[in-house]
Amino acid sequence: MKRKITLLLALWLGSTAHAAKLTVFAAASLTDAFTELGKAFDATTGHTTTFQFAGSQALRTQIENGAKVDVYASANTAQFGPLVKAGLLNTGKPFASNRLAIIAPKNTHQVTTMQDLTAPGLNIVIADKTVPVGEYTRRMLSAVNSSGTYGNDFSARFLKNVVSEEPNARQVALKVQLGEADAAVVYSTDVTPKLKPSVRMIALPTRFNQNASYLIGTLKGAANAQAAQAFLSYVLSPEGQTILHRWGFGKPQ
Repeated sequence: MKRKITLLLALWLGSTAHAAKLTVFAAASLTDAFTELGKAFDATTGHTTTFQFAGSQALRTQIENGAKVDVYASANTAQFGPLVKAGLLNTGKPFASNRLAIIAPKNTHQVTTMQDLTAPGLNIVIADKTVPVGEYTRRMLSAVNSSGTYGNDFSARFLKNVVSEEPNARQVALKVQLGEADAAVVYSTDVTPKLKPSVRMIALPTRFNQNASYLIGTLKGAANAQAAQAFLSYVLSPEGQTILHRWGFGKPQ
């Protein structure tokens, strides 16, 4: 039965006789999931997919400056919407969701609770406010402030400890892995099997966490429009969703 489904999917996505070279721009947090997904897509369709992973805001800028792209996958609507409005991108579809996570180096004990994040002299790394995960981080801080649980100045005290603001989520996680930060805010999916041995998770109460909604769309005037649509369909297919879930992503929201 599984083989039958795969064969039907191959016919639906396109024939290998019309194999194309596809360029996909995707948020850095999708690196592992889309790398695996791309290999499966290429094996099914005969296409050759090349990825560029970076912060959604950086990819958006490249598209606005004329980069040759077939598909764009963003970690939020703030970077996706303006491209649709500018007539560069077709209306997108939600394809995955994510949550925030607070991490610290595994063999340290300076941070064990949320309250510890405001201790004087701590070195915290987050993403720049223009990056989706950076935007979600600041929403989380606002939610903590509003609750008053740790004081209504929690955000100010937290940000005072920020020593670096990185251009994407993976760079934030890397700082902790290298021991260059006492704590950081990343996506839960950034705590990959490769990273897990190096970090500890700090409890982030659900009421403060943020839902990140990912969107995917094809570029208007894409050189490989049919293959681009096939990739989008594969991402939304049961096979594509299974791969995304395996890497920790939630259902589309």
